[in-house]
Amino acid sequence: MPLFLHLCRRKTDMKAATVHEIKEAILHLPPAKVAEICLRLARFKKENKELLTYILFESENLDNYLAEVKAEMETEFSQINQSQLYFAKKSLRRILRDTNKQVRYIGSKPAEVELLLAYCQCLKQSGIPIKRHPAIENLYLSQIKKIGKLITGLHEDLQYEYQRALDKLQ
Repeated sequence: MPLFLHLCRRKTDMKAATVHEIKEAILHLPPAKVAEICLRLARFKKENKELLTYILFESENLDNYLAEVKAEMETEFSQINQSQLYFAKKSLRRILRDTNKQVRYIGSKPAEVELLLAYCQCLKQSGIPIKRHPAIENLYLSQIKKIGKLITGLHEDLQYEYQRALDKLQ
């Protein structure tokens, strides 16, 4: 078999290691090597850099971080072009995508509920006619449904508090 075909086959056969395998490999590395790997990851993708920034600088004070994310969300909602619902829908999806990215970084169900509730509240207060555009209405209702499912998995005290906030949105 020619070397070129062998190399091509090798590329397609390469598979990423599992999380467990990566964890085992990292545990056996010296701290300096782990730091080097983290810095290399940060250079490759913006999301990696954002996640490392959250872990290193923001994760210790979750309440402040949530307040910053909510403030950013409110700013983005105030800048939505409402002249055409098509542009509003695209902006709403972008804001939701950013919100979901922040939720992944935080990794906390109560924080996820809080951010999605803030998203729905901002949407409702934005003045965008939700009922006039089926895609926007479906977007809103799917987030309400998602919040409801998340609330059922939380502690009873939090369930009551978040359920009251959710009831105000419906």
